[in-house]
Amino acid sequence: MKSILTAMLAITVACAAGSTWSQEKWPTKPVRLVVPSSPGGGTDVFARMLAQALTESTKQQFIVENRPGASGNIGAAAVASAAPDGYTFLVSANAALAINPALQPNASLNVERDLVAVSRGVMAVNALVVNPSTGAKNLAEFIALAKKQPEAMAFGSAGTGTSPYLGVRMIEETGGVKFIHATYKGVAPAYQDLIGGRIQFMYTDVASALPHIKAGKLNVLVVDRKTSLLPGTPTFGDAGWSKFESPTSFSVMAPAGVPQPILQRFAAEVAKALKELAPKLEQQGLVPVLDTPAEFAASLTKERADWAAFIKRNGITADQ
Repeated sequence: MKSILTAMLAITVACAAGSTWSQEKWPTKPVRLVVPSSPGGGTDVFARMLAQALTESTKQQFIVENRPGASGNIGAAAVASAAPDGYTFLVSANAALAINPALQPNASLNVERDLVAVSRGVMAVNALVVNPSTGAKNLAEFIALAKKQPEAMAFGSAGTGTSPYLGVRMIEETGGVKFIHATYKGVAPAYQDLIGGRIQFMYTDVASALPHIKAGKLNVLVVDRKTSLLPGTPTFGDAGWSKFESPTSFSVMAPAGVPQPILQRFAAEVAKALKELAPKLEQQGLVPVLDTPAEFAASLTKERADWAAFIKRNGITADQ
């Protein structure tokens, strides 16, 4: 009996040692960064920059995989159901993480239970952009035009659960106007229709809008925070809307159950990458947030509560 117990103890120690070794050596194979939106959007731009930096830092390949649909839920669910071994992570806008829980309380995906925080990643500078054919040159003219043509102007977003969609609903609430919503499977196809004049405006991140603004295909009226990329563009505060706030962040999450050593190592690698990428991120209208997993988890809890209150106050539902 003693020899059997000794053998079992040896096996247990060996398994634990093997597990510890594998965690210390992470990553030993390619790592997936799942983006729950289509290529070309702000989340995708950030994820690809992050993947390249992590690949160079860890000497292991980080691969971006786009899984768009359902306001980010499809990609988020894919990560939530993945093996928690440190080789699949989520890079998502805050829609799937902080907004969808209030809009879809009965969804099978429970982000608070099925995903764990790694890093806030970056905050994006948002902008109100219009097709030049609208003739609007600033926020006041845009609101006046909307009041003159009630529910005649259309905007695009990746769905009701996205912060760009809710940003427009905040514009409606503040400006006393109403718009028509057109849903897309990501911002890239929405831009196609905006440039083509099939919709009139979008509230979106500067990272994805900037190329179209520089090309003269879109006009930017206002931003939610100052950026060196658009130095002459006023903020909502400059326009008299000091209480307007609809932030967008592109964050990193992991499947629940990822071993803490791997989670902490990955978080450290992400923080390192964000510091190195800071100048390039600034050129994309992105601001690094150097937080810990615990700090991000706490801020995410508050953000969920804030969005839930706004959604309830405005009677917003998932099928709008």
